[in-house]
This record gives sequence, C-alpha cells and structure tokens, in this order.
Amino acid sequence: MSERLEPGDTAPAFTLPDADGNEVSLASHKGRKVIVYFYPAALTPGCTKQACDFTDNLAVLAQAGYDVIGVSPDKPEKLARFREQESLKVTLVGDPAKEVLTAYGAFGEKKLYGKTVTGVIRSTVVVDEDGKVERAFYNVKATGHVAKIIKDLGI
Repeated sequence: MSERLEPGDTAPAFTLPDADGNEVSLASHKGRKVIVYFYPAALTPGCTKQACDFTDNLAVLAQAGYDVIGVSPDKPEKLARFREQESLKVTLVGDPAKEVLTAYGAFGEKKLYGKTVTGVIRSTVVVDEDGKVERAFYNVKATGHVAKIIKDLGI
C-alpha cells in the first residue's frame, strides 16, 4: 500500500507520455499550480464524467493559475481515443507501470462493491508553484468533484 501525500510534502517528480506520445513532466509546470488527478480508466462512465467536468472548467482553473493533468494506467493510444471521442481539452498522461500512481498514493487497496481490490484510487493532488503538495484528496467521487475543488480553492 502506498503512502498518501500530505500538504507540505514534495510532489513526486514524473515524466509520462500524453495522448500523442509526447512527454509531459511535472517539472515543466514549475512556477504554476498544477491539479494532478488520478482516475482508473479512460472511456468509462465515471472517468468520462470527471474528465468532461475538468474540460468544462479548464478556462476557470487556468485563469486562477492552475494547469490540469489527468493520470491513468492507460496507454497513449487509448488516451487519444478518449480525448477525441469526448472532445477533451485536459492533458491526459498514461502510467501503465503504475509507478506515478503509486508514488502519489493513488494505487492500492480499495473497496469496490463491498470487496477489497487493488487498483487506482480516484484521487486529486494540488501542487503549488514550488512543487509542494498544497492539498490532497483521496477516494473522491467522479461526479461533483471538480466543483468541490473549485470551491475548496476559493476560485
């Protein structure tokens, strides 16, 4: 079971391929705040709702100084289909090895329909301009989560 991040922790560095196979790194966002959200799988109902919510609120978040990166264990090809099918504007990166998911505490045991399983824990980590964790939300709901983040961040 991976450790959950706490405010003040240094956000683990990462470089992962996006939907086009280009490398996206947390370091390239230094000087801006970044909302890194972790979701189980592209092209599933809950993850689609969450990605569409982030896309719909991207301008509001960007205006407040936040970039958004969605991380899942999907390969770039599936992320590209997801982006095209849903007209997503948010940056999606794949972590098939689940190393970044684990480093952020977003992979491990969770309850699913009353059973304990190992998988992606729907989570969101807000990273400040200096690469420190500002906030960390775990076991979040796909629906309504973006509105809650906007409210919690005072945007």
